[in-house]
Amino acid sequence: MTSMAPVQRLRLLRELERKVLWLSAWTIHHANHIRPNRDGLKVGGHQASCASLATVMTALYFAVLRPADRVAVKPHASPVFHAVQYLFGHQTQDKLEKFRSLGGAQSYPSRTKDVDDVDFSTGSVGLGVAMTLFSSIVQDYVRLKKLAPTERPAGRMVALVGDAELDEGNVFEALLEGWKHDVRNLWWVIDYNRQSLDGVVNDRLFGRIGEMFELVGWRVLTLKYGKLLETAFAQPDGEQLRQWIDACPNSLYSALVFKGGAGWREALTRDLNQYPGIRRILEQHDDAALHRLMTNLAGHDMQAVLDAFESIDDDRPTCFIAYTIKGQGLPFAGHKDNHSGLMTLDQMAGFKKGMAIEDGREWEKFAGLSASPAELEAFIAEAPFNAEGRRRTEAPAIAIPATLPRSGDRKASTQEGFGKILNAIAAEDSELARRVVTTSPDVSVSTNLGPWINRRGLFGHTEAEDVFRELKVVSAQLWRKTPRGQHIELGIAENNLFIQLAALGLAHELFGTRLLPIGTLYDPFIARGLDALNYACYQDARFVLAATPSGVTLAPEGGAHQSIHTPLIGIGQPGLLSYEPAFVDELAVLLRFGLEHIQRPKGSSVYLRLSTRSLPQPERTLSPAQEADIVAGGYWYAPPEPGADLAIVAMGAVTPETIAAHDGIVRDFAGAGLLVLTSPDRLHADWLAAQRERGRTAGRIDRGPSPIERLLAPLSREARLVTVLDGHPLTLSWLGSVRGQRVVPLGIEAFGQSGDIPDLYRTYKLDSAAIVDAAARAIS
Repeated sequence: MTSMAPVQRLRLLRELERKVLWLSAWTIHHANHIRPNRDGLKVGGHQASCASLATVMTALYFAVLRPADRVAVKPHASPVFHAVQYLFGHQTQDKLEKFRSLGGAQSYPSRTKDVDDVDFSTGSVGLGVAMTLFSSIVQDYVRLKKLAPTERPAGRMVALVGDAELDEGNVFEALLEGWKHDVRNLWWVIDYNRQSLDGVVNDRLFGRIGEMFELVGWRVLTLKYGKLLETAFAQPDGEQLRQWIDACPNSLYSALVFKGGAGWREALTRDLNQYPGIRRILEQHDDAALHRLMTNLAGHDMQAVLDAFESIDDDRPTCFIAYTIKGQGLPFAGHKDNHSGLMTLDQMAGFKKGMAIEDGREWEKFAGLSASPAELEAFIAEAPFNAEGRRRTEAPAIAIPATLPRSGDRKASTQEGFGKILNAIAAEDSELARRVVTTSPDVSVSTNLGPWINRRGLFGHTEAEDVFRELKVVSAQLWRKTPRGQHIELGIAENNLFIQLAALGLAHELFGTRLLPIGTLYDPFIARGLDALNYACYQDARFVLAATPSGVTLAPEGGAHQSIHTPLIGIGQPGLLSYEPAFVDELAVLLRFGLEHIQRPKGSSVYLRLSTRSLPQPERTLSPAQEADIVAGGYWYAPPEPGADLAIVAMGAVTPETIAAHDGIVRDFAGAGLLVLTSPDRLHADWLAAQRERGRTAGRIDRGPSPIERLLAPLSREARLVTVLDGHPLTLSWLGSVRGQRVVPLGIEAFGQSGDIPDLYRTYKLDSAAIVDAAARAIS
């Protein structure tokens, strides 16, 4: 392709641009008007949003991008992406015909559900944009540590950004983090079509966007006028035309785009007729040509787009502001209602005729184009981006030792135990220690990552000594930044944490190297970053999340820092397996399991809900069977007698209260059991899976009871279960459905408050007296 004459290259790219526009529009039209609609719901697909990026995406994929580059596509441009992949041979006609239906191409690009080469899932606006920034940090991390394949060049992380996505605060949180980490090899291409879902973007807003990028060290290139308009500006009085367009409000410009040549002529005659040069331009152009001229924005001018992209030869982060028209080339271009608009049958017929597509040839790759199929096939085959075919990489799993180091402390919290386990790993010269990377939103010390960081250091592109240490100021923390560091320090923004974890957790597929990411944050603030956590899990990113402290057990900190419903998030969030250990030996088993589980093909991320409460540790050596029970979700701390009518079910920090209550209860209710759960999430999932399996295998051999069915089997059918946790009681209420046993749930349903643990446990009915009372009520 490099030896091809520029004129020929430009001609073929313009041909492919037409085809990409056609295929994206036809895919949406077929889904809404051709395919049978059984439920009457609108399918949708955003034809106008696709049209505004057709030129930019054609230039990128067929000329500019390289195999190591990674792209986050604007959600509403999904059909354009699928059209490009169809021309590359990575997408099928069948999938396009099923767009937005079961088994078809997805509404928004999906790493896990689309068959074509999706780098980053998008859909929740703004998150895919930020994902490219944090992936750039991860690329530098693995390259500076020489963990990535040496033959692999650095790639550019590219985001195709809808202008309305810049309303999302997480984008600017990410920009600041990128500045702190000296981010490189990052391109954001803003599709500035000046229209959003509810109307036209405010003119004043975007005037500041370029300044904001420059403020954090980015290069800003504005692609505003195409070659036709630049030529017109060079004519006599052409500067008046430029000034008129520059001053034209977005709403007026969009309306004139929709009205077409006659509308442009009327407006220009009214405002600029006093200039002879403008009158001459109007005389030289009929309505169709005048419309072409006035809509010749750089984002739709293939040569202007290529010139901008190919002018960059360094790794400085770059923002391209590409002026475009929403719906360019479609009948409703510029109309303020076109965001969710669809072409009518008559409009599609006219568009189809203009594209020279014959009936029955709608899906043919090169129908309606003037270039020969052979010439186009050869051109596509030489596209640098497609030179290696599929670009998703692989990396072998990292072996995890049979046991993780654990302290022999007789009293400890799970948060403290977590820090000591990581500190012991950090002290080793092992592959496990080298592959662990931690990150936290400015709470690393208060989540017990301090010892790990002291040993392994902060990550930075360049060496930066700890000033306190240089000046001989005594401090327990050693904050030295080096390229060898293994902790990525983040500011207080939970969205950034989860997107950083997503990028780290996809390093094996993005950059060909396996990392073991561990992120920490305060448990209640999972909710602040929940959209980004869901986004990370939707991509099947793999990481361990240690959330601490949790619940009202945090006590004096007060309700703003106490979590209530996070156990329900653990149960309800797909792609995230949640655990809440009560004791440090359980935590050691679960962290070891988690580091293996995040690497398994059918694994997931793992969420550990930890506590600051220091508990007496049981004097025991766990057997393999006990460890298996802990991983499976629970075990009998005090087994019930067969047929017992009462059991206490506990989890997490309130376990000592349940032990004390159980000691009192067994005096009156001999044989009552104490069941400690480590994962209601896993128990619930396995129980549902067993039920589904029985439904499929009716009349055949049963696979056997699920773990929770086995655990509850010793109890009588009429047994009462008193459930206790420092979280929402709904977390354990489902246990009554397993065998039809009555549940008396204890937990937190209201905002917490400041206090000490005895006061708060008494107030919220979590103390041993409340548990005994609940047991008495259950039996009576």
